[in-house]
Amino acid sequence: VNFSLLDKIQIAERLDSIGVDFVEGGNPLSNEKDVQFFEKIADSNLKNARVCAFGMTRRKGVRAADDPGMQALLDSGAQVITLVGKTSDFHAQEVLRVSLDENLEMIADSVAHLVGQGREVIYDAEHFFDGWKANSDYASQTIQAAAKAGARMIVLCDTNGGSMPEEIAELTGKALGCLDIPVGIHCHNECELAVANSLAAV
Repeated sequence: VNFSLLDKIQIAERLDSIGVDFVEGGNPLSNEKDVQFFEKIADSNLKNARVCAFGMTRRKGVRAADDPGMQALLDSGAQVITLVGKTSDFHAQEVLRVSLDENLEMIADSVAHLVGQGREVIYDAEHFFDGWKANSDYASQTIQAAAKAGARMIVLCDTNGGSMPEEIAELTGKALGCLDIPVGIHCHNECELAVANSLAAV
């Protein structure tokens, strides 16, 4: 699906009109259309929804304050940032090519920098369920790092869409047990279980 800029504005306004609390508008680092969306949506008179910009934790070896992705998120003007980071030890080491400790630093540094600039951060724990099943201690450390750095909510992501409802319910409970901030759920639908898994998490 490739929405035009007008499509995105109208969809955001419709979501606002039915009472949706947060509307994620896109990644301002990824393309000019998303940059324009944040410029234009500022002129809309939204009554309910708060617009979020989406991005990733800082790059390896770069301070959050010097990272172009962090700056693009701040430049968007969005007061809420949805920040995605790696929960799985496998993805930290094999995809990002960083040590497990550096991944934790990337999460904490990124969240703290955005919060320090006056933004609210919703932290997307990518591959949470697969990561927890492979290494629960490390997965727990990643979400706690985001929470301690100031995230307002941790969203648990079934990024591969391969978890069963009973697993989702059990592991969401375990995440709640190690956090003192709200938890959300983000399910993919590869196994046609996104609705069932979301309900199981709730």
